[in-house]
Amino acid sequence: MDTALDQIGPRLRAARRDRGWTLEDLATRVGMSPSTLSRLESGKRQASLALLLPLTRQLGLRIDDLLPATPADPRIRRPVERRDGMVIAPLTLEHSPIKTYKVTFPPAEEAPAPRVHDGYEWVFVLSGRLRLALDGHEHIIERGEAAEFDTRTPHSVSATAEGPVEVVSIFSASGERIHTRGVEAQPDGGS
Repeated sequence: MDTALDQIGPRLRAARRDRGWTLEDLATRVGMSPSTLSRLESGKRQASLALLLPLTRQLGLRIDDLLPATPADPRIRRPVERRDGMVIAPLTLEHSPIKTYKVTFPPAEEAPAPRVHDGYEWVFVLSGRLRLALDGHEHIIERGEAAEFDTRTPHSVSATAEGPVEVVSIFSASGERIHTRGVEAQPDGGS
């Protein structure tokens, strides 16, 4: 298995080639023999700070740029939020460009007041029945069904009176702020 040090030579070579330089070009610029640079790039010579510092300076790199990034932990470890009877479980990392949540809505006799805001929302029903009020029309989305809508259209989502509904909701960033953090998150007070 390759170690981080095994990747230094190939990354040096790639940086040199990206600049259109030959072995001789870079070696001359840093006062090193082309054969030393060749052995370093091929992994036949161990990298040392004395060799790497002039090379990285000439190439406009940091030494860290020659090492592979530490892989991030892909697990989602964000807390579940409970608000207004809903359970909101994040399914994406905090800084993901698209926000995904598993949301459980409590039973509701009536649909909440419709809201309008920038964004898009996609919803998939895992269990129960979802009431989607969209532009004055009520739609019942059953288990296994999905819906997509522009949130600039007056809308509200809730469970029916029959029982809770569990959904996976995918939001654009602006839709996520409204639906998971509440109306107060919007600077103008609208929704």
